[in-house]
Amino acid sequence: MAHDLGNDINIIRQIPAVPTILEVICKTTGMGFAAVARVTQDRWVACEVLDTIDFGLKSGGELKVETTICDEIRDSGRAVIIDHVAEDATYCSHPTPAMYGFQSYISVPIILADGGFFGTLCAIDPRPARVSSTEIVGMFKLFAELIAVHVDARERLLDSQKDLASERDKLAISQGSLLDERNTSELREQFIAVLGHDLRNPLASINGGVHLLSRLPQVDRGKTILTMMLASVQRMSGLIDNVLDFARGRLGGGLALDKSTFQLEPVFQQVIDEIRLAFPDRAIETRFDLDVPFLGDKGRMAQLFSNLLGNAVTHGSDDTPIRIEASNGPDGLKLAVANGGDPIPEDAMSRLFQPFYRGDVRSSLQGLGLGLFIASEIAGQHGGKLGASSTPEETRFTLTVPPAAG
Repeated sequence: MAHDLGNDINIIRQIPAVPTILEVICKTTGMGFAAVARVTQDRWVACEVLDTIDFGLKSGGELKVETTICDEIRDSGRAVIIDHVAEDATYCSHPTPAMYGFQSYISVPIILADGGFFGTLCAIDPRPARVSSTEIVGMFKLFAELIAVHVDARERLLDSQKDLASERDKLAISQGSLLDERNTSELREQFIAVLGHDLRNPLASINGGVHLLSRLPQVDRGKTILTMMLASVQRMSGLIDNVLDFARGRLGGGLALDKSTFQLEPVFQQVIDEIRLAFPDRAIETRFDLDVPFLGDKGRMAQLFSNLLGNAVTHGSDDTPIRIEASNGPDGLKLAVANGGDPIPEDAMSRLFQPFYRGDVRSSLQGLGLGLFIASEIAGQHGGKLGASSTPEETRFTLTVPPAAG
């Protein structure tokens, strides 16, 4: 697939996870240089770089492609992994390690959804390093797959924008008008649905890789990075759930409920435990009176609670505990999630539960303005209502579900 090289480089630079990926690679392997490279038949360009050994290559810098091992990887489609060049029968006499002065090397191809070769995720160091372990190779492959998904998603977005522009031009010529809002909206929402599905598998792989790495010995900085990655995985998972729910609702599927009778406290507690794992420095206080079983959809109630608690973590004051109160009895279910911090502006209160609303101060945890909207929809599907209040002392979101509905 032919791409504009400058556009490809910008795509990598616009992926927020890439700097963290490179840092994790260097901390985990002990290697001093890591990069995402765009590799074509005639060019090798560093899209993003982490260099702690003064290798001298910066983001946007180029190497002669014929002098790189990545040139061979492009042709073969297979990773190259070298623990110690001097002891490697294949590469001990290879000109590239001698030219660039490295002894350890790992480079994994970044393969797009259509099978096309984008480039490589690579790392080098002048010292030997054990990079051929199953854990290290698996981590590189997971990261390369995640980068490929981001590149594919961006390309699809650009293609969709081009299609919309083309349709507008055609209609402007033939009818003297632009593509109507309904068709534009449907195309956007279909794209969202496809994107959500495409992200699930690599996200699950990244989550598994993070948990695998967390079981290995780590320095304090490594533990911090893994915690950051876990928080990012959780945030992406919530985003995917919300965009898929929104797309289903707009495309006619609606929010399906699978009702059963269950205890709410274990459901809420699991969400709290996940948030605490991702944000260990945030204080969360709870007061539960949930002995009476609840009739509803267990997964949807967990999603609603996760969106509310995630919103409190994102927008609440770091030095004020998040307070959660929940009870289920004769008057029905009552849930409150409160946090400190700046109050929500008065003109924003009426739009908090609208889709894609992102005020200057507030937005949902999921970043698209869908978290609170989906939570409100789930409340309505259970016959309940989600409300909010905000003062300089406290912002509080409340859920009420009548006993007949719950």
